[in-house]
Amino acid sequence: MSNLSKRATVYFDPAIHRVLKVKAAETSTTISEIIDRAIRCELIEDAEDLQAFEDRLSEPTISYEKLVADLKKNGKI
Repeated sequence: MSNLSKRATVYFDPAIHRVLKVKAAETSTTISEIIDRAIRCELIEDAEDLQAFEDRLSEPTISYEKLVADLKKNGKI
């Protein structure tokens, strides 16, 4: 049994819910635990993305218009 303590109502497409029930049964876990792990993975990915943005703050920027012009100039488009 997990130590999850907060509740929320989540609505799924019936096919997704069926898959979640099967996965939970096959892995001896709960749908809540599967969703909790998935959300944690998403939040970790978000944190990594935010860190990457922060790490690149000092890099020079280029406008979209200049990027397109450079691509045209170099025969890329």
